[in-house]
Amino acid sequence: MDTPEQALAAAPTRSGLPAGSGWLLLVWVLILASALAVPYSAHWSRQLLNELAGEMTQREKAQAEWGRLVLEQSTWTAHSRVETIATRQLGMRVPEASEVILVQQP
Repeated sequence: MDTPEQALAAAPTRSGLPAGSGWLLLVWVLILASALAVPYSAHWSRQLLNELAGEMTQREKAQAEWGRLVLEQSTWTAHSRVETIATRQLGMRVPEASEVILVQQP
């Protein structure tokens, strides 16, 4: 013989489903949502990983370009190069001691 609690649980509700089936339906929906979320999460993770790899490649290219530009700058600003251009193209020279005039501030 069933206890009153067992009889109540097995008794159909207004919707025709046994009592407590709402929880069962909720758990089933949550399991389904979880099952669908797993492949979505894996796909999203792969997309982000591919995007990260692309950004890292772009960063490496930018760092290589930066290195080339720094090297070029040091070449263009080398003291010997500047002195050669000043002498040849601009006709500049180091003044003689007699040509130097000191200006004193009052």
